Amino acid sequence: MDTGSHLLFGTTLTGLAMLHPEVSADPVLFQAMLTATMVGSQAPDFDTLARVRGYSTYIRVHRGVTHSLPALFVWPLVLALPIAWTFGVWAHVGLLLAWIFAAVGFHVLLDWFNAYGVQCFRPFTRKWQHLDVLSIFDPFLFALHAGGVLWWIASGTNPGLLFVAVYAVTAGYIAVRAAHHLRVVARVRHQLPYEGIYQVAPGFHWFRWQFVVETEDCFYTGHVRGKHVEVKDIYVKEAFDSIVEASKSTDGVRAFLQFAQRIHVSCSAGQDGYVVKWRDVRFWYNHQLPFGVDVMLDRDMKVTGYSFDWKKKAWAPPFV
Repeated sequence: MDTGSHLLFGTTLTGLAMLHPEVSADPVLFQAMLTATMVGSQAPDFDTLARVRGYSTYIRVHRGVTHSLPALFVWPLVLALPIAWTFGVWAHVGLLLAWIFAAVGFHVLLDWFNAYGVQCFRPFTRKWQHLDVLSIFDPFLFALHAGGVLWWIASGTNPGLLFVAVYAVTAGYIAVRAAHHLRVVARVRHQLPYEGIYQVAPGFHWFRWQFVVETEDCFYTGHVRGKHVEVKDIYVKEAFDSIVEASKSTDGVRAFLQFAQRIHVSCSAGQDGYVVKWRDVRFWYNHQLPFGVDVMLDRDMKVTGYSFDWKKKAWAPPFV
Protein backbone atom coordinates (compact mmCIF):
# COMPACT_ATOMS: atom_id res chain seq x y z
CA MET A 1 0.00 0.00 0.00
CA ASP A 2 1.02 3.65 -0.01
CA THR A 3 3.64 5.05 2.35
CA GLY A 4 1.19 7.16 4.35
CA SER A 5 -1.05 4.18 5.09
CA HIS A 6 1.88 2.03 6.20
CA LEU A 7 3.03 4.77 8.58
CA LEU A 8 -0.48 5.11 9.98
CA PHE A 9 -0.73 1.36 10.56
CA GLY A 10 2.63 1.45 12.32
CA THR A 11 1.19 4.05 14.70
CA THR A 12 -1.94 2.03 15.40
CA LEU A 13 0.16 -1.06 16.07
CA THR A 14 1.82 0.91 18.86
CA GLY A 15 -1.64 1.62 20.25
CA LEU A 16 -2.37 -2.09 20.13
CA ALA A 17 0.96 -2.83 21.85
CA MET A 18 -0.19 -0.76 24.81
CA LEU A 19 -2.15 -3.81 25.88
CA HIS A 20 1.20 -4.68 27.49
CA PRO A 21 1.21 -2.93 30.89
CA GLU A 22 4.94 -2.22 30.65
CA VAL A 23 4.49 -0.29 27.39
CA SER A 24 1.66 1.85 28.74
CA ALA A 25 3.45 2.50 32.02
CA ASP A 26 6.93 3.38 30.72
CA PRO A 27 7.20 6.51 28.49
CA VAL A 28 10.65 5.52 27.25
CA LEU A 29 9.50 2.04 26.25
CA PHE A 30 6.46 3.59 24.58
CA GLN A 31 8.73 5.84 22.48
CA ALA A 32 10.90 2.85 21.58
CA MET A 33 7.80 0.87 20.60
CA LEU A 34 6.45 3.73 18.47
CA THR A 35 9.78 3.97 16.68
CA ALA A 36 9.93 0.20 16.22
CA THR A 37 6.46 -0.23 14.72
CA MET A 38 6.66 2.85 12.49
CA VAL A 39 10.09 1.95 11.12
CA GLY A 40 9.09 -1.71 10.89
CA SER A 41 5.98 -0.77 8.93
CA GLN A 42 8.20 1.00 6.37
CA ALA A 43 11.22 -1.33 6.36
CA PRO A 44 10.19 -3.58 3.43
CA ASP A 45 9.93 -0.50 1.22
CA PHE A 46 13.50 0.58 1.90
CA ASP A 47 14.16 -1.16 -1.41
CA THR A 48 12.86 1.98 -3.15
CA LEU A 49 16.42 3.29 -2.73
CA ALA A 50 17.22 1.09 -5.73
CA ARG A 51 15.54 3.77 -7.84
CA VAL A 52 18.79 5.77 -7.79
CA ARG A 53 20.34 3.05 -9.98
CA GLY A 54 17.61 3.34 -12.58
CA TYR A 55 14.06 2.17 -13.13
CA SER A 56 15.09 -1.26 -14.41
CA THR A 57 16.91 -1.98 -11.15
CA TYR A 58 13.97 -0.66 -9.16
CA ILE A 59 11.51 -2.98 -10.91
CA ARG A 60 13.77 -5.97 -10.28
CA VAL A 61 14.21 -5.17 -6.59
CA HIS A 62 10.99 -3.53 -5.37
CA ARG A 63 8.73 -5.84 -3.37
CA GLY A 64 11.17 -8.68 -3.89
CA VAL A 65 13.68 -9.94 -1.34
CA THR A 66 12.77 -7.22 1.19
CA HIS A 67 9.22 -8.62 1.24
CA SER A 68 10.24 -12.29 1.27
CA LEU A 69 9.73 -14.93 3.94
CA PRO A 70 13.30 -14.62 5.31
CA ALA A 71 12.88 -10.82 5.46
CA LEU A 72 10.04 -11.25 7.96
CA PHE A 73 12.64 -12.49 10.44
CA VAL A 74 15.65 -10.46 9.30
CA TRP A 75 14.00 -7.04 9.62
CA PRO A 76 13.13 -7.49 13.34
CA LEU A 77 16.73 -8.45 14.10
CA VAL A 78 18.15 -5.58 12.07
CA LEU A 79 15.85 -2.99 13.68
CA ALA A 80 15.19 -4.16 17.24
CA LEU A 81 18.80 -4.19 18.44
CA PRO A 82 19.70 -0.59 17.50
CA ILE A 83 16.33 0.68 18.75
CA ALA A 84 16.77 -1.11 22.09
CA TRP A 85 20.30 0.36 22.35
CA THR A 86 19.15 3.88 21.42
CA PHE A 87 16.39 3.96 24.02
CA GLY A 88 18.16 1.83 26.61
CA VAL A 89 15.39 -0.77 26.83
CA TRP A 90 17.44 -3.98 26.47
CA ALA A 91 15.19 -5.74 28.97
CA HIS A 92 12.33 -5.45 26.47
CA VAL A 93 14.18 -6.31 23.26
CA GLY A 94 12.04 -9.45 22.85
CA LEU A 95 8.90 -7.32 22.92
CA LEU A 96 10.35 -5.00 20.27
CA LEU A 97 11.26 -8.00 18.11
CA ALA A 98 7.69 -9.33 18.29
CA TRP A 99 6.05 -6.04 17.34
CA ILE A 100 8.49 -5.26 14.54
CA PHE A 101 7.70 -8.73 13.19
CA ALA A 102 3.99 -7.81 13.36
CA ALA A 103 4.61 -4.49 11.58
CA VAL A 104 6.67 -6.06 8.79
CA GLY A 105 4.22 -8.93 8.40
CA PHE A 106 1.22 -6.60 8.20
CA HIS A 107 3.02 -4.50 5.57
CA VAL A 108 3.71 -7.55 3.38
CA LEU A 109 0.18 -8.89 3.91
CA LEU A 110 -1.40 -5.63 2.74
CA ASP A 111 0.88 -5.50 -0.29
CA TRP A 112 -0.17 -9.05 -1.15
CA PHE A 113 -3.80 -7.96 -1.17
CA ASN A 114 -3.34 -5.30 -3.88
CA ALA A 115 -2.86 -5.60 -7.63
CA TYR A 116 0.82 -4.67 -8.07
CA GLY A 117 2.01 -7.88 -6.47
CA VAL A 118 4.78 -9.01 -4.15
CA GLN A 119 7.32 -11.84 -4.12
CA CYS A 120 6.28 -12.84 -0.61
CA PHE A 121 7.03 -16.56 -1.01
CA ARG A 122 10.69 -16.20 -1.91
CA PRO A 123 12.97 -18.18 -1.74
CA PHE A 124 10.54 -20.98 -2.63
CA THR A 125 9.22 -19.15 -5.69
CA ARG A 126 9.90 -15.84 -7.42
CA LYS A 127 6.38 -15.73 -8.82
CA TRP A 128 4.59 -12.43 -8.22
CA GLN A 129 1.64 -12.87 -5.87
CA HIS A 130 -1.34 -10.51 -5.91
CA LEU A 131 -4.85 -11.05 -4.56
CA ASP A 132 -6.37 -7.95 -6.26
CA VAL A 133 -8.60 -7.19 -3.26
CA LEU A 134 -7.41 -3.77 -2.00
CA SER A 135 -6.33 -0.69 -3.91
CA ILE A 136 -2.96 0.92 -3.20
CA PHE A 137 -4.83 3.38 -0.96
CA ASP A 138 -7.97 2.19 0.77
CA PRO A 139 -10.08 5.12 2.02
CA PHE A 140 -12.02 3.00 4.51
CA LEU A 141 -8.94 1.52 6.18
CA PHE A 142 -7.20 4.87 6.28
CA ALA A 143 -10.25 6.58 7.83
CA LEU A 144 -10.72 3.73 10.32
CA HIS A 145 -7.15 3.84 11.61
CA ALA A 146 -6.87 7.64 11.46
CA GLY A 147 -10.10 7.88 13.46
CA GLY A 148 -8.63 5.50 16.03
CA VAL A 149 -5.51 7.65 16.39
CA LEU A 150 -7.57 10.85 16.75
CA TRP A 151 -9.74 9.20 19.42
CA TRP A 152 -6.59 8.08 21.22
CA ILE A 153 -5.16 11.60 21.21
CA ALA A 154 -8.43 13.21 22.27
CA SER A 155 -9.22 10.77 25.06
CA GLY A 156 -5.68 10.39 26.43
CA THR A 157 -6.54 6.92 27.74
CA ASN A 158 -4.88 3.56 27.14
CA PRO A 159 -5.89 2.70 23.55
CA GLY A 160 -5.21 -1.05 23.70
CA LEU A 161 -8.84 -2.19 23.62
CA LEU A 162 -9.73 0.53 21.10
CA PHE A 163 -7.22 -0.85 18.62
CA VAL A 164 -8.30 -4.42 19.28
CA ALA A 165 -11.64 -3.26 17.87
CA VAL A 166 -9.96 -1.34 15.03
CA TYR A 167 -7.96 -4.38 13.93
CA ALA A 168 -10.98 -6.67 14.29
CA VAL A 169 -12.90 -4.36 11.93
CA THR A 170 -9.87 -4.28 9.62
CA ALA A 171 -9.79 -8.07 9.40
CA GLY A 172 -13.54 -8.22 8.81
CA TYR A 173 -13.39 -5.53 6.13
CA ILE A 174 -10.61 -7.29 4.22
CA ALA A 175 -12.55 -10.56 4.41
CA VAL A 176 -15.67 -8.86 3.02
CA ARG A 177 -13.65 -7.23 0.22
CA ALA A 178 -12.09 -10.59 -0.63
CA ALA A 179 -15.52 -12.24 -0.82
CA HIS A 180 -16.82 -9.35 -2.91
CA HIS A 181 -13.86 -9.72 -5.27
CA LEU A 182 -14.65 -13.41 -5.81
CA ARG A 183 -18.26 -12.50 -6.65
CA VAL A 184 -17.16 -9.84 -9.12
CA VAL A 185 -14.77 -12.26 -10.85
CA ALA A 186 -17.61 -14.79 -11.11
CA ARG A 187 -19.93 -12.10 -12.52
CA VAL A 188 -17.42 -11.09 -15.18
CA ARG A 189 -16.86 -14.72 -16.15
CA HIS A 190 -20.62 -15.29 -16.36
CA GLN A 191 -21.37 -12.24 -18.49
CA LEU A 192 -18.45 -12.49 -20.93
CA PRO A 193 -18.16 -15.32 -23.49
CA TYR A 194 -14.37 -15.56 -23.57
CA GLU A 195 -12.24 -18.55 -22.60
CA GLY A 196 -9.09 -17.39 -20.86
CA ILE A 197 -7.53 -15.89 -17.75
CA TYR A 198 -9.69 -13.39 -15.85
CA GLN A 199 -8.21 -10.77 -13.57
CA VAL A 200 -10.28 -8.18 -11.73
CA ALA A 201 -8.57 -5.31 -9.90
CA PRO A 202 -10.11 -2.87 -7.39
CA GLY A 203 -10.59 0.87 -7.59
CA PHE A 204 -11.04 3.38 -4.78
CA HIS A 205 -14.84 3.00 -5.00
CA TRP A 206 -16.21 -0.17 -3.38
CA PHE A 207 -18.41 -1.07 -6.35
CA ARG A 208 -16.06 -0.11 -9.20
CA TRP A 209 -13.55 -2.58 -10.54
CA GLN A 210 -11.62 -3.02 -13.75
CA PHE A 211 -10.78 -6.28 -15.47
CA VAL A 212 -8.45 -7.87 -17.98
CA VAL A 213 -9.29 -11.07 -19.83
CA GLU A 214 -6.42 -12.77 -21.63
CA THR A 215 -7.40 -15.23 -24.34
CA GLU A 216 -5.21 -17.05 -26.85
CA ASP A 217 -5.41 -14.17 -29.35
CA CYS A 218 -6.46 -11.02 -27.45
CA PHE A 219 -6.66 -9.00 -24.28
CA TYR A 220 -10.06 -7.59 -23.34
CA THR A 221 -10.16 -4.72 -20.86
CA GLY A 222 -13.19 -3.20 -19.22
CA HIS A 223 -15.09 -1.93 -16.19
CA VAL A 224 -17.46 -3.36 -13.64
CA ARG A 225 -19.91 -0.80 -12.27
CA GLY A 226 -22.19 -2.47 -9.75
CA LYS A 227 -23.64 -5.40 -11.68
CA HIS A 228 -22.85 -3.90 -15.09
CA VAL A 229 -19.89 -5.39 -16.98
CA GLU A 230 -18.59 -3.49 -20.01
CA VAL A 231 -15.69 -4.24 -22.37
CA LYS A 232 -13.78 -1.07 -23.21
CA ASP A 233 -10.86 -2.11 -25.42
CA ILE A 234 -9.47 -5.09 -27.28
CA TYR A 235 -5.74 -5.55 -27.79
CA VAL A 236 -4.79 -8.15 -30.38
CA LYS A 237 -1.68 -10.18 -29.66
CA GLU A 238 0.95 -9.71 -32.34
CA ALA A 239 3.39 -12.41 -33.36
CA PHE A 240 6.99 -11.86 -32.24
CA ASP A 241 9.17 -11.05 -35.26
CA SER A 242 12.91 -10.40 -35.56
CA ILE A 243 12.50 -6.73 -34.61
CA VAL A 244 10.69 -7.59 -31.37
CA GLU A 245 13.29 -10.25 -30.60
CA ALA A 246 16.08 -7.71 -31.11
CA SER A 247 14.49 -5.39 -28.54
CA LYS A 248 14.84 -8.09 -25.86
CA SER A 249 18.56 -7.36 -25.61
CA THR A 250 17.88 -4.21 -23.56
CA ASP A 251 18.10 -4.22 -19.79
CA GLY A 252 14.70 -2.51 -19.61
CA VAL A 253 12.90 -5.30 -21.47
CA ARG A 254 14.62 -7.99 -19.40
CA ALA A 255 13.51 -6.28 -16.19
CA PHE A 256 10.00 -5.79 -17.59
CA LEU A 257 9.66 -9.47 -18.51
CA GLN A 258 10.65 -10.51 -14.98
CA PHE A 259 7.73 -8.53 -13.58
CA ALA A 260 4.97 -8.20 -16.20
CA GLN A 261 2.19 -10.77 -16.51
CA ARG A 262 -0.26 -9.65 -19.23
CA ILE A 263 2.24 -8.73 -21.93
CA HIS A 264 1.22 -6.92 -25.11
CA VAL A 265 3.84 -6.01 -27.72
CA SER A 266 3.46 -3.71 -30.71
CA CYS A 267 5.95 -2.56 -33.32
CA SER A 268 5.82 0.48 -35.56
CA ALA A 269 8.15 1.64 -38.34
CA GLY A 270 9.36 5.21 -38.68
CA GLN A 271 11.69 7.15 -40.93
CA ASP A 272 14.74 6.32 -38.81
CA GLY A 273 13.90 2.77 -37.76
CA TYR A 274 11.49 1.01 -35.45
CA VAL A 275 9.81 1.45 -32.08
CA VAL A 276 8.82 -1.64 -30.10
CA LYS A 277 6.38 -1.05 -27.25
CA TRP A 278 6.13 -3.59 -24.43
CA ARG A 279 3.13 -3.10 -22.15
CA ASP A 280 1.56 -4.81 -19.13
CA VAL A 281 -2.17 -4.78 -19.81
CA ARG A 282 -2.98 -5.26 -16.11
CA PHE A 283 -2.42 -1.55 -15.55
CA TRP A 284 -4.61 -0.18 -18.35
CA TYR A 285 -6.49 3.04 -17.76
CA ASN A 286 -8.72 5.25 -19.93
CA HIS A 287 -7.96 3.35 -23.17
CA GLN A 288 -4.23 3.57 -22.49
CA LEU A 289 -1.49 1.12 -21.48
CA PRO A 290 0.79 3.42 -19.46
CA PHE A 291 3.26 0.94 -17.96
CA GLY A 292 6.03 -0.50 -20.06
CA VAL A 293 9.14 -0.12 -22.19
CA ASP A 294 9.64 1.68 -25.50
CA VAL A 295 12.68 0.40 -27.41
CA MET A 296 14.08 2.35 -30.36
CA LEU A 297 15.99 0.48 -33.09
CA ASP A 298 17.60 1.60 -36.32
CA ARG A 299 17.00 0.06 -39.75
CA ASP A 300 19.64 -2.59 -39.00
CA MET A 301 17.68 -3.60 -35.89
CA LYS A 302 20.35 -2.30 -33.54
CA VAL A 303 19.05 -0.76 -30.32
CA THR A 304 19.59 3.00 -30.20
CA GLY A 305 17.84 3.61 -26.87
CA TYR A 306 14.90 2.77 -24.66
CA SER A 307 12.64 4.33 -22.03
CA PHE A 308 11.10 2.39 -19.16
CA ASP A 309 8.56 3.99 -16.86
CA TRP A 310 4.93 4.95 -16.50
CA LYS A 311 3.74 6.96 -19.49
CA LYS A 312 1.44 9.10 -17.36
CA LYS A 313 1.48 11.95 -14.88
CA ALA A 314 2.48 10.93 -11.37
CA TRP A 315 -0.90 12.02 -9.98
CA ALA A 316 -2.94 10.26 -12.71
CA PRO A 317 -4.42 6.74 -12.39
CA PRO A 318 -3.74 3.88 -12.22
CA PHE A 319 -2.44 4.08 -8.66
CA VAL A 320 -0.35 0.94 -8.07
